[in-house]
Amino acid sequence: MAEVTPVADKVTSYFYALLFVRHPDLRSLFPAAMDTQRDRLLRALLTAAEHIDNTDVLVDYLQNLGRGHRKYGTRAEHYPAVGECLIGALSKYAAGVWDEEMEAAWIRTYTTISQIMIDAAAADELRAPPWWYAEIVTHDLRTPDVAVVTVRPDQPYPFLAGQYTSLETPWWPRIWRHYSFASAPRSDGLLSFHVKAVPAGWVSNALVHRARPGDIVRLGPPAGSMTVDHTTDSGLLCLGGGTGIAPIKALIEDVAEHGERRTVEVFYGARTDHDLYDIDTMLRLQQSHPWLSVRAIIDQQAHQQLPDAVRAYGPWNEYDAYLSGPPGMIRSGVDALRDIGIPSERIRHDSVEELVAAGS
Repeated sequence: MAEVTPVADKVTSYFYALLFVRHPDLRSLFPAAMDTQRDRLLRALLTAAEHIDNTDVLVDYLQNLGRGHRKYGTRAEHYPAVGECLIGALSKYAAGVWDEEMEAAWIRTYTTISQIMIDAAAADELRAPPWWYAEIVTHDLRTPDVAVVTVRPDQPYPFLAGQYTSLETPWWPRIWRHYSFASAPRSDGLLSFHVKAVPAGWVSNALVHRARPGDIVRLGPPAGSMTVDHTTDSGLLCLGGGTGIAPIKALIEDVAEHGERRTVEVFYGARTDHDLYDIDTMLRLQQSHPWLSVRAIIDQQAHQQLPDAVRAYGPWNEYDAYLSGPPGMIRSGVDALRDIGIPSERIRHDSVEELVAAGS
């Protein structure tokens, strides 16, 4: 890893060149423009290999990956081709340290990784389609760059509050992005997402600025472990930054539907007032549920980041913590929560690379 990480760009380019030259039939599984996809597959493989001993977290990560790859049309017979080209790229760019023993170790590692993914995909095939079609039924532009998009799937879509899915628009085929469900499962079967248009974000800009009711999108399978444990009555400490408030809202609805009167403390972070696009909904929920407390933390007014604000309250050591938002916020939030005594196993979030890297 020390050899290839500094030249990851070259390794990635060479890996895809090998893959598409040796196996041209696989090119159709990837988006036409590879710039958004390019680093993802290799990064996922390297992340998995680096943490091969962290069994619980890694198996969950790989099973999600295997289930999610069904939507691309990936089949079991594609995995050996990817493995062969991965070994080819690594052996070229780690030539200084590469030997038979290292090659054998990488083959063992890749075989383990791919078998977990293949088995998860095969099990999933027995109970769910590779994707769902969904019609946009409402499109609510909350700010110039944030929209709440509600869709109706073509068949029942099973998920848990706090989970996320991947979504593909008709304008950018084979380019998928992750979005959290903004509500607990509803009796009408509708699903809502909070989408912020980001610079050069193909999918997010299409969903915010181009999508209209009647448009059809595709959804991958649900994933994620940021769900409520209903076997305990611990309080919930929730940190949501920006559109990361969406799954937090779903968790609140989930607690309410289970009839539990457990304490839920929400810290809703934003850079400006303008970014608190869903504060009215959160305050209405607070009025309806006496066990819920919502605090808005605005960086520019408070002159402190969200994790700092959380430290000012508490104690939190008896709480289960949930974080959702930009990767930087999750990183600093996890550090802050550990510092104030919440053990890693009670801190939940779904920024997977961060999760694996943190070893939590």
